[in-house]
Amino acid sequence: MYLLLAMLAVADLGLSTSTYPTMLRMLWLEAREISFGTCLAQMFFIHTFTDIESAVILAMAFDRYVAICHPLRYSSILTNSVTTKICVAIVVRTTLVQLPLPILLTRLCFTRVSKLSHPYCLHPDIIKHAGSGTRVNSIYGLFVLLSTLGLDLLFVFLSYLLILKTILNIATWRERLKVLNTCISHICAVLLFFIPMICLSMMHRFSKHVSPQAYVFTANIHFLAPPILNPIVYSMKTKPIWRRILRMLCQRGLHKSRVAICQ
Repeated sequence: MYLLLAMLAVADLGLSTSTYPTMLRMLWLEAREISFGTCLAQMFFIHTFTDIESAVILAMAFDRYVAICHPLRYSSILTNSVTTKICVAIVVRTTLVQLPLPILLTRLCFTRVSKLSHPYCLHPDIIKHAGSGTRVNSIYGLFVLLSTLGLDLLFVFLSYLLILKTILNIATWRERLKVLNTCISHICAVLLFFIPMICLSMMHRFSKHVSPQAYVFTANIHFLAPPILNPIVYSMKTKPIWRRILRMLCQRGLHKSRVAICQ
């Protein structure tokens, strides 16, 4: 569980690092221009860390499934080596799938300065401003979306169907609620990540009359909410992490009080 939490933290940090620089440049310095190469690099890292976070959420759903449906075999199924292999497979899958996106975009012709819908670069937003045919890019972008985020969401849903089936077979309501309580943090992470992502994808592909403010608001929620709220959710529900945070805060407060006394 802690290896997967660390992986989720890395994905959140990577996503924040990919989006915040251009957002802060635009808000603080009013810098509203970005070069094509920088835009492609930012797009690659944004989509890469988004897919990594989606895959980690799926791995955490599998972790919950094994813990609830096969509790006696949990330690033998999800060993440290198996979890490490899962993390490596997530990185390899995401890199192989996302690498062709910037390469395919370099084939397109961009003849004029384009105004993007967000304060950062996204693949569906970039291809709208291409002067040449974008059919291959659109098809591959849809393939990437369905084969990564789409499949991950489907398997997360199936995992919770199996978990729910197991919970309903438990005799008392108190035990059911106790088991379900172990999934609250993960359910919050799923909702925080997938609901804005689905709304944003639907806006880009099927809504032609959506206001620019709606695009920007939904995209900002999708990229800002999980990195901010995931640490809070998992810190509140994971007692060892919560105790460690309280210990660090207490030690820092004690250190400041000692410094004040010495002064």
